[in-house]
Amino acid sequence: MKTHVVVFAGATLATLASLGADPVKLDLPNMRRVGLVDERFQSYNVEMVEVTGGRFWAPYRSEAAAPEPAAEKLSVPGIDPNAFRMRAPIDLHDRRLRSLAAALGPAYMRVSGTWANSTYFHDSDDPAPASPPPGFGGVLTRAQWGAVLEFSKAVDAKLVTSFAISPGVRDDEGAWAPDQLRKLLAYTSSIDGRIAAAEFFNEPNMAAMGGAPKGYDAAAYGRDFRVFLPFIRKAAPGLLVLGPGSVGEGGMLANFSRGIRSEDMLAAAGPGLDAFSYHFYGAVSKRCAGMSQAGPAGQVGQVSQTSPETALSEEWLSRTERDARFYAALRDRFEPDRPLWLTETGETACGGNPWASTFVDSFRYLEQLGRLAKLDVQVVMHNTLAASDYGLIDEGTFEPRPSYWSAVIWRRLMGTTVLDAGPSPAPGLHVYAHCLAGKPGGVAVLAVNTERGAARELTMPMRGERYTLTSAQGLLARSVELNGNPLALGQDGAMPALEGVPTQAGQVALPAGSITFLAFANAGSASCR
Repeated sequence: MKTHVVVFAGATLATLASLGADPVKLDLPNMRRVGLVDERFQSYNVEMVEVTGGRFWAPYRSEAAAPEPAAEKLSVPGIDPNAFRMRAPIDLHDRRLRSLAAALGPAYMRVSGTWANSTYFHDSDDPAPASPPPGFGGVLTRAQWGAVLEFSKAVDAKLVTSFAISPGVRDDEGAWAPDQLRKLLAYTSSIDGRIAAAEFFNEPNMAAMGGAPKGYDAAAYGRDFRVFLPFIRKAAPGLLVLGPGSVGEGGMLANFSRGIRSEDMLAAAGPGLDAFSYHFYGAVSKRCAGMSQAGPAGQVGQVSQTSPETALSEEWLSRTERDARFYAALRDRFEPDRPLWLTETGETACGGNPWASTFVDSFRYLEQLGRLAKLDVQVVMHNTLAASDYGLIDEGTFEPRPSYWSAVIWRRLMGTTVLDAGPSPAPGLHVYAHCLAGKPGGVAVLAVNTERGAARELTMPMRGERYTLTSAQGLLARSVELNGNPLALGQDGAMPALEGVPTQAGQVALPAGSITFLAFANAGSASCR
C-alpha cells in the first residue's frame, strides 16, 4: 500500500508514532445511516435591529471609543447601555455581502431577535416617524422589509421571522391583536415576497427582557398564541409555525428564578406547531458578566461564563447536546413527531466574546453541526451573518471570519444524510460523517482535533481529497489557512477556489488544533446511493 504523508504545523507520522497514537480507520462503505437533515440545515440570522438600524451589541474593538450617551430606555433591561452601539441599517444590496451569503445557500435566513418583539411596521411609503409610536421600540419601513425579501431571494435563503408582541400591538384589554401582522403580511404578498416560517415571538421564556407587557406569564402566552395560530393559518397558508423558541432552560439559564417555563407555555397554548424550535448559547459573553447583579431583582440567577482556554474542551463543546436533549424531551411531551429546529445560536449570548471572531470558534461551530445532525436536529441557524463579534462576516468590512470558511466547506461537502462514524476514537479527536454532497455513494468526513499539543492520525482506506484548516498565527488568530494556504477574498471580492489536496490511501496526520474535511467520491457507501 502506498502512503501519502501530508505535513501541517510540524505534525508528521514520526511525531505521531512518538506520541503512541494509534491510527483511526475509516470504514467508509459500511457506515450506517443514522439521520437525515434539512437541505437548509446550516442557516443564519440577520437581527431585526440590523435591518431597521438601532442599538445592538458593540464590537469589542469599539470599547476604547468614547462611550455613547445612554439611551432614554435601555435596549435590554438590566444591561449596561455601553454594551450597545447605534448602527445604521445593514446594506442588504451590497454585492460582497450577497456573494458571501449566496455561498452558504440554500439556507434559511431568520430576521428576528429581541428587538423584533417591539418593532413597528410603518406601512406607508411616506417618511417613517422620527420616533417609534407608543408601545414600540423600533420602526421597520417598507423599503427595509422589501430589501429583506429581495436579499432572501437573491441568496437562496428562505425567510424566517417573528412578530411584535409589545404593548403597542395590544387592544384595550391588553390582548394581542393581529393588526400590525396583517399589514406586514399584506405588504409582503403585494411585492411577491414569502415568509417560509415564523415563531410567534422571540424567546418567550425571557418575555420580561424582550418587550412583553409587565407581568406577562404563561397564561398570557397561551391566550395570545390561541389568537395568533388561527389568524396565521388563514392569513398565510403554508407558513410553518415554529415555537416556542425559548432559550437556555437546559443549562445556561437553568437557575432563572422568574423566567417563564416553556412547559407551562406549551400547556397553556395547546398543540399546533409545525416544528419545535429552541435557541442555544453555552454561556453569556463578557459583556453580560454582571447580568445577574445588574438585572431586575429576582429576575436572573447566576449565568454561565466561559474563556478561550476552555474553547476546545469536551465540556464546552458538548453543551449543545445537553440543551438539544432537553428541548427534544419537551417536544416529545407536547408536540410529538415534530421536527426539531435550533433557530438561534452562537459562540455566546450578548454578541459573543472577543475570541468569537477568531479561528478557535470554528471548532465550536463545526462540532455543533456534527453533534446536532446526529441528534436529528433539522436546522441550525447561526447568530449572526454579519453583526457583532459572533458574526460569520465582519460587519465593517464584510470580510469573512474563520468560521465563515468552515461554513462554506461544510456546505460544499457535507450532504443531508448523516452517517455513524463511530465513537470518539481518541482523546480530543471527533469524527463525523455525512454522505458527500452531490456524489451518490460518496462520503464526506469531518475530523476535528481539539488537542492543543498533540497530533492525531487517520487511516484513509482509499484515495480522496483533504481540506485541512489551521492557523499559523495560533488559535486566537483572525486568519486561517486551507492546506497551508491563507484564505482570503480576491481584490474584487471573488471567492478563492477552496480546493482539496489529492491524498492517497494510507495514514494522514491531523495536526494539533486543526480541522480536516475528507471527501471520498468513490467510497461505494450503500447508505449514500
